[in-house]
Amino acid sequence: MDSRTDNRLDTQGAGITLQRALELPGLRSGLPEILAGADRLGRTVRWVHAGEVPNIASLLKGGELLLTTGYGLGTRPAEQRAFVRTLAERGIAALVVELGPRFTRLPAALVDTARSAGLPLVQLHREVPFVTVTEEIHTEIVNGHYALLQRAEEVHRRCTEALLGGGGVPQVLGILAGFSGNPVFLETADGRLLYAAGEGPEGADPLQVWEGLRGPHKDAPPPTGSVLVDVPGGGPGTAGSVRARLVLLPVRSPLTPVHRIAAERAAGILAVVLMQARQEEELAARGRGDFLTDLAEGRITAEDAPAQARVLGFKPGDSPLLPVVMRIGDSLSPGGGWAVLARAVSEELAAVGVPVLLGVRPVEGRVLVLLGLRSESERSTVADRVAAALRAGVERAGMRRPGSPPPVVVVGVAGGWAAASAGLRHAAETATAAQGLTDRPWYDARRLDIDLLMWRLRDHPDLAAFVDRAIGPLRDHDHRSKPPLLPTLETYLAHAGRKAETARELHLNRQTLYNRLARIGELLGTDLDDPQTVLALSLALRARRHVP
Repeated sequence: MDSRTDNRLDTQGAGITLQRALELPGLRSGLPEILAGADRLGRTVRWVHAGEVPNIASLLKGGELLLTTGYGLGTRPAEQRAFVRTLAERGIAALVVELGPRFTRLPAALVDTARSAGLPLVQLHREVPFVTVTEEIHTEIVNGHYALLQRAEEVHRRCTEALLGGGGVPQVLGILAGFSGNPVFLETADGRLLYAAGEGPEGADPLQVWEGLRGPHKDAPPPTGSVLVDVPGGGPGTAGSVRARLVLLPVRSPLTPVHRIAAERAAGILAVVLMQARQEEELAARGRGDFLTDLAEGRITAEDAPAQARVLGFKPGDSPLLPVVMRIGDSLSPGGGWAVLARAVSEELAAVGVPVLLGVRPVEGRVLVLLGLRSESERSTVADRVAAALRAGVERAGMRRPGSPPPVVVVGVAGGWAAASAGLRHAAETATAAQGLTDRPWYDARRLDIDLLMWRLRDHPDLAAFVDRAIGPLRDHDHRSKPPLLPTLETYLAHAGRKAETARELHLNRQTLYNRLARIGELLGTDLDDPQTVLALSLALRARRHVP
């Protein structure tokens, strides 16, 4: 569309300007005279309506050019003033009155009210066919829409060609920024910046523009005249969701309807790009997860593993390898995205500064990680950061059900490739066995061997019989009476029989604790100071999570 067509189109809405409508042959042949609102000829004419009834305003939606011969205006000045005020309140574009049998000149009350209400008022000195005026303006509006669509279609075509040529999100945003003459941003649904393109005022970096106008104000409405278009989501559990958001900010020049149309077209392309990237990302993450699982289960030897890991981009050299496994388990949300999780965790781990190989196993609800340490002495420090990154990644990916327990992170023993194989297998099993334990940022696999043993025996009837013999009377008591005594016993054993610490954690005075411990010993028929009894009770308490 050329510049002449641009001038005929309204730059703020979907229509033509009042100025353009008055220039068309139909109205021009009526010798139009502007009596009010001469400074508002840039107003949008969205549609044309002709009518002669007093309550015509109730039939209008706003943006119309109303044609009338004046029979519905009323005969008294009060009626005429009310007629004009209701039209102005409705937001019509202009009132055009044809002089003739009803009026040879428009009443002063009508003209004065139009001026005070800011409503453009035009009188026609010659009779014109209203149907001709309607057809001309509607044709112009439709042609304008078509011209806008043609310009937007050209942007769509260029974006498509860029993708077919190997481009991606940056190229699509660059085309849109060039077309709009303003910076363009792609944000996540919660307002984090993903990509930026174009320039700000005087060639300013677009990141500075975003930080100034959007960064601190993600929840506030964007600047007036901005264009925001949702990029739809997709995939299982995300129908109708918003994956990202296109933002065009009018910092260099105003944005017009054609820019919104072009942004909507570009959003459709970006949805495909992001979906493809997500699928490729998830396939890559699953491939790494398959490698790590095969390594853990012995299907890849320690001799062959380094070469295969290098193909996947993991090059730790001779560094000690630290295996880490996170199990999401029942907390997994059905709409969660493994690709989003893998990307989020990888971004979090980038700051750790050590080689990282991360893979996912959706079937088991696991994330497997292998890290190259500079030395075994930094195991705890790296484990802290990796566990925090894994948990933060789960939250960013939206993979936890509301109210569900946090994921379990287990850290294995550092060593070479042979140790990594056994360490991954041990950590994976332990992560399952650790479900239901008191939440910690991460668990040391070496300290959970008893829990792992109990988990492996979970279906054996002897384990259930052992638990019943050891703490059955306490379970029965807690079902019938208060206060429950099992929490007291657990806390007491956790503090290795130190009564002062137990009382402090339970917020009990010493005598109350002594009474409860005496009652526990009475119900169990045993001595809580006997080492063998303490061992048996500790095992039974840990085993009861795994038996009915």
